[in-house]
Amino acid sequence: MKRGLALAAGLLLAGCGGGGEEGGISEAERRMGAEQHPQLLAEFGGAYEEGEAAYLRRLGEAIALKAGLEEQCTFTLVNSDVVNAFAVPGCFIYVTRGLMGIVNSEAELASVLAHEVGHIVGNHSERQQKRSIWRSVGVLAVGLLTGSERLSRLAGEAAGYFTLRYSRKQEYEADDLGLSYLRAAGYDPYAAADMLGALGRNEAYVTRTRSRDEAKSIPEWARTHPLTENRVARAREAAAATGAGPDQLPEREAEYLREVDGLLYGDDPAQGFVMGRRFAHPVMRIGFEAPEGFALTNSPRSIMIEGPDGLRGEFAGGRIPPGGLEAYAETVLQQMLGEVPSQPGEPARLTVNGVPALILPVQVQTRQGGVLLTLAAYAGPGGSAYHFLMVSNPSEPPPLALNALFRSFRLLSPEEAASLRPRRIRVVKAGPGESWRSLAARMASDNPLDHLLMLNGHEANRPLRPGELVKLVVRAER
Repeated sequence: MKRGLALAAGLLLAGCGGGGEEGGISEAERRMGAEQHPQLLAEFGGAYEEGEAAYLRRLGEAIALKAGLEEQCTFTLVNSDVVNAFAVPGCFIYVTRGLMGIVNSEAELASVLAHEVGHIVGNHSERQQKRSIWRSVGVLAVGLLTGSERLSRLAGEAAGYFTLRYSRKQEYEADDLGLSYLRAAGYDPYAAADMLGALGRNEAYVTRTRSRDEAKSIPEWARTHPLTENRVARAREAAAATGAGPDQLPEREAEYLREVDGLLYGDDPAQGFVMGRRFAHPVMRIGFEAPEGFALTNSPRSIMIEGPDGLRGEFAGGRIPPGGLEAYAETVLQQMLGEVPSQPGEPARLTVNGVPALILPVQVQTRQGGVLLTLAAYAGPGGSAYHFLMVSNPSEPPPLALNALFRSFRLLSPEEAASLRPRRIRVVKAGPGESWRSLAARMASDNPLDHLLMLNGHEANRPLRPGELVKLVVRAER
């Protein structure tokens, strides 16, 4: 979440995948991708423009060349710690820095890019859109009935635009196409199975070490490539069928680790830190904590909040206009609702942890019935303002959990803000006598050994070799 942030606009976006004409990308697809590109980046984390981004582009172009798409694709490193890669029509392909963090060789990353190019060549997005037309009609209906694309997004109804899941057949087809591009580019074909294994290790680590709420907070758009043991085994069999033996072709592990040394890991300080059910921003010096049963998802424009029984909403901010908190609340509602009929209730003015606040219930009318919005706005320091905007069942009183959420907002002390430092990947050489446990003591992690082993793709019973390159996650100075 960034200073001066506004409510996120809804995107009419067809998930991961794309479609191309034989021999290239059509002009219509290219225009569609170019139009969606800035909106998608704003939604999913923005572009990460440190040195790893140029490396990703070079590697992606090498794969696109082998697929017959030379200089027709755009490869972007996304500033998100969520582990994912996806593509949209026009051959716009995205890899998150979270995924780059768990990769351990250039060949593994090349296999990810090759798989996504396979979805483009396989025209999978167009096929999925046709199969999902009834769901899409339902999503569109929400926007039409309320007149507010923003409201339908806040209510969670537009998630289908981002997450048209692939069928098993489509995933296998992308795997097969990707393997052919990977092999043609001169990389070890077994890296594709290794990459699937890395994704599986990460998924198991998240499930094992985080609470159910935290695991649930992984955004739906990151769940577009379901993993199965059969898929990993199939990838190994396909690699063997190429005639290449394991480790016969290069994986370029050392070269890759040199590239990711220094990569930002976890939340970007410019967007604040989500720590389970807590959010804290070191620059704005604000924070809050959601009750049990809630999950938070960070993005550049807002913190998406999901609670029990369909309760959902967001936390965002802006500047206080001359009319104070009342004018700020009116502006937020106008941005959200537009011309949708609504009836604000009586505002409650109070002080929350020393901060002036206003809580306003709003009944919103649609053709299918009412929707209850509850807005809680706060006057921050230096003319800033922040707010929660939550949707709940209009036939029931607002749940008590909302009151606990609203009353958790507070300003951070200078000491608390200073303690919120970013983490980065550092690549070190194992010294004589060092072990996984001794290196784990240097990890900035709540589960240091487990995290270290997952990050490097190793088991605890496999001894470290002196001079072996190992990825650590450490606190940056600032």
